[in-house]
Amino acid sequence: MRARPRGRAAARPVRAAAGAVTLLTLAACGALPAMPPPVPDDIVPSAAAPAFADGARENLSPDGFDTVQRMAVRVRNVGCDALSTGSGFAIDEHTLITNRHVVAGNESLQVSTYDGRDIDVAAASAAELADLALVRTSDDLPSYPEISVRDPEAGDDVTVVGYPSGGRLTVTTGRVVGTTTDPLHENLGEVLVTDAVVEPGSSGSAALDDAGDVIGVVYAKTSDGSSLVVPASTLRDLLADTSAFAELPAC
Repeated sequence: MRARPRGRAAARPVRAAAGAVTLLTLAACGALPAMPPPVPDDIVPSAAAPAFADGARENLSPDGFDTVQRMAVRVRNVGCDALSTGSGFAIDEHTLITNRHVVAGNESLQVSTYDGRDIDVAAASAAELADLALVRTSDDLPSYPEISVRDPEAGDDVTVVGYPSGGRLTVTTGRVVGTTTDPLHENLGEVLVTDAVVEPGSSGSAALDDAGDVIGVVYAKTSDGSSLVVPASTLRDLLADTSAFAELPAC
């Protein structure tokens, strides 16, 4: 899937107060929900499936799932004091992107794919600047998308694919509302604001444009229900910096 050039957001920035932000993992802690059966029938769209541009997505796999669905993973953080769930997505055959707060303080990480397959985790590291983390896997990941070369503009369509509450794979749609200064990491700069519905456990989900390319990573939501997204430009910059990610300490 190839990215289509886009301009920077031109709309007036949307300002969000730091006190109005709720990290998505807060209600995803506690007893972990049971894993779904390893049968690929657990898609729960909240709206009609988005119409991606022609040629933007691969053909359906034999089990009926497409690239966007196959690249999303469920992440379980088995910590010393708590259990929590989040989401993530592949960026190559052995690398996942998720949020730092999804994997921090873990004793072990459990990753599973859209069809219930468990993926062995080799290592995890986190960025200091943004709420992002890399998870390296020993096993091959089934699918990964392109990362957009440009950030979206206000009004552009957005699709979020993840595992809210550690449950079934869910696809939600919305639009980019604008940008705001990151209320949790001021040094990060601007992040995207969208009206796509996200829930606890959606942290680390991929936000996609209408070509099926990644335009950012969901990491929080505001008290009015808007979702906050680390933009693709920041993700690209951090991935290009070999010193941006440091190994996570044991819990």
